[in-house]
Amino acid sequence: MVLSFFKKGESPLDRISHETVLMLGDARHSFDLASTALLAGADASAVSSDIRATDDRINAAEQRLRSELVVHIAVNGGDDIGVVMGYTLLLKKIERIGDQAKNILDLAEDGISLSGAPDIEEFLTRRQTISQMYVDAADILVSLHVDSARQFLDRSMEMNRECEQKIHDYMRSDEPGHWAVPRAVLHRYWKRIVANLAGIVTSAIEPIQSLDYTDNGSTDIVDD
Repeated sequence: MVLSFFKKGESPLDRISHETVLMLGDARHSFDLASTALLAGADASAVSSDIRATDDRINAAEQRLRSELVVHIAVNGGDDIGVVMGYTLLLKKIERIGDQAKNILDLAEDGISLSGAPDIEEFLTRRQTISQMYVDAADILVSLHVDSARQFLDRSMEMNRECEQKIHDYMRSDEPGHWAVPRAVLHRYWKRIVANLAGIVTSAIEPIQSLDYTDNGSTDIVDD
């Protein structure tokens, strides 16, 4: 397994693994706040500083941990090079997920609100599912449970198929652009989040050459 050092006591990289899970928790925090502004009518200005500060914290942690990984290789030699490469990709994916929360916030700051819309329940249900996927991904990074990871990847692919279908539906809708465009854009952001969460989970169970792919390398799960 690429990130087998997630198991406590197996490697001096344990502290870095712990901080990575905390970063994923921060990303979920921003996602939930931004979603509240867009879907529940919360004041975007009231959550903006928190979301942006959290994003700065994620970015700073990514840079610091990448530097520590370089030092680890310099001090300990190349035995852990596969682990370090996998970890570097994982950190970048968390940073990208944080960026998507800012993109959702941008919609709310532009005056978009789906609160009270006739289809709001559909959006709230999908938002809750994605929010839980952050938790599930973090649990898999800690447990390295392969069956749970495979189930997560199946769910993520199904979620992204649903998002892709919704995007196509909105693009072909007879509704005015101010109705259809924000919905299509939000599903695009959701699709990117889920794809990056899937990439994070693959880092726990796949060798470095297979990261970002499933089905023995035949299916590309990246959506940047």
